[in-house]
Amino acid sequence: MFNKVVPALVKSSSDKIKRICLSQGRFRSTVASTQGDEVEGGKEKQVDEGTVVKAVQADTIIQSKNTTDAQTQKIEIDFDNTHEAYKSKDNIELLRSLLVFKLCTFDFLVDKNKMLMDLSKKVFGQRLFERLMKMTFYGQFVAGEDHNSIKPLIHKNQAFGVGSVLDYSVEEDLTQEEAEKKEMEQRYVSCCFLTLGVDHREKKYKAHRQFGDRRGGVVSARTYFYADEAKCDNQMETFLNCIKASGGASIDGFSAIKMTALGRPQFLLQFSEVLVKWRRFFNLLAAQQGKSGMDALEQKLELEQLKESLTKLGVGNKDDIENWFTGEKLGSSGTIDLLDWNSLINDRTSISNLLVIPNVETGQLEPLLRKFTVEEEKQMKRMLQRVDILAKHAVENGVRLMVDAEQTYFQPAISRLTLEMQRIFNREKPIIFNTYQCYLKEAYDNVSVDVELSRREGWYFGAKLVRGAYMYQERSRAEEIGYEDPINPDYEATNRMYHKCLEFVLEEIDHNRKANVMVASHNEDTVKFTLEKMNQMGLSPTENKVYFGQLLGMCDQISFPLGQAGFPVYKYVPYGPVNEVIPYLSRRALENRGFMKGSQRERSLLWKELKRRLLNGQILYKPVY
Repeated sequence: MFNKVVPALVKSSSDKIKRICLSQGRFRSTVASTQGDEVEGGKEKQVDEGTVVKAVQADTIIQSKNTTDAQTQKIEIDFDNTHEAYKSKDNIELLRSLLVFKLCTFDFLVDKNKMLMDLSKKVFGQRLFERLMKMTFYGQFVAGEDHNSIKPLIHKNQAFGVGSVLDYSVEEDLTQEEAEKKEMEQRYVSCCFLTLGVDHREKKYKAHRQFGDRRGGVVSARTYFYADEAKCDNQMETFLNCIKASGGASIDGFSAIKMTALGRPQFLLQFSEVLVKWRRFFNLLAAQQGKSGMDALEQKLELEQLKESLTKLGVGNKDDIENWFTGEKLGSSGTIDLLDWNSLINDRTSISNLLVIPNVETGQLEPLLRKFTVEEEKQMKRMLQRVDILAKHAVENGVRLMVDAEQTYFQPAISRLTLEMQRIFNREKPIIFNTYQCYLKEAYDNVSVDVELSRREGWYFGAKLVRGAYMYQERSRAEEIGYEDPINPDYEATNRMYHKCLEFVLEEIDHNRKANVMVASHNEDTVKFTLEKMNQMGLSPTENKVYFGQLLGMCDQISFPLGQAGFPVYKYVPYGPVNEVIPYLSRRALENRGFMKGSQRERSLLWKELKRRLLNGQILYKPVY
């Protein structure tokens, strides 16, 4: 339990966490790890002998100072080999894929897909409608209705080297008006407790009616709206069942969760604003010492000057400030850097005291809110408790927990809470994985500072790298409300950012085997880039440090060749009752429209394999496993 994340809220719980980092740090590490290299235990995957794997040459590599020289074969994957790519699919499955992907290219069908599905249900009746969906979109993108029905697909994929990230994809089918109402109800509760006559909240971190429906412009991420604490408890139970199902279905699975399902999103808004403003405060203090414009790692503040500045600014009295710098590590060098700074901002006695922010213009500390009610304090405590329960349950079931990324106005708080889970549960192996959206301008800063913290504290860093799911919504919101667009200017810039973040983590793995990354991408060039870097660094797939991830029903020509070549690769596996995953299927159709229009490659490979089978008399082909 996060007893120092929000100290007063969780005082009676486990005291495993030592402090909270109330800042979003940004810098590139320049110090290589001196810790011994460790390889995560687990079952090694055998390299398939098929033509999909090509041995280039054996290179002698040094994996660490503590390991002996090893002969490692460089492996290249042939993503054009349809025999290997689709050997897990029968002909009916290939035809279904071709049909669904073709339908996704018709704008009318995609734009009106929700209306057409509702109409089909009325015309055909519930039973026939469900059968039709299972023959098409549902069968393509969803594994089954519950944790029992998904097991055959999971076991089949596993037999061909592909694991699973289970994702229970049920969400409310709200109208836009209902979604906006729920969002604005949160804002009303918070506004009741603003300091009289003064609103220190920034526009970015407030709820706005025109963007109250957080599903707008989002095609590949579930959205949760707060109703009450009972609903959050139910959603936690759903995640617990998903974790249990993942543990029962495979020995090395993942389970995905979303923070906004576990409590009032307004808390995440407020906490995010605090984290961002404390980061700015550090920049202000650095500027006062003439160190603005430097890389964050180089911004080492002189302690004596810092103490004087904090005293003048009224952050605390002289004795309090002196006590802040008496830790085992703080102050030993006479300077303090960003991560040291993060560790200081934890001496708060209640959530309302925690949400105090510095005014960078006056230098004075000001309350973000006047106070919280007793009930609000309880709600925030319950949110942290739910996160803690899920993490412990994942450990007990041998499952790794993937915390999904969300909108930028939530993300600083989500990342910080995830970081605190990593500090507790990633001590012996990577259990908790954070998600980094590389379409964000600050993605590299976020990745590099978290890697550095894991290195300093000696825990396993776990990351999933994605390009991002909220671009259109984020851009529109920033322009309409009036704050800086957080998204990279174009797709090429996002690609560069993705590869920059990926290369940084791969280099950390090369130096220190405690880092782990999932390359969650459908981009074949990104996958090839990763393989090339792994070959250069001598990173073996059997070390289970670099994973690959794609969505169920998409890019099988990438997933299965990787899996059969011995690489840890995973499908994001949605499941849930037909009627209740329709919102998910609707978004998947929208996403595939752009994906399929942009490239004919997957369909051409499917046709190629189907023709190959027909010419070889494999009309009734069935996968053998």
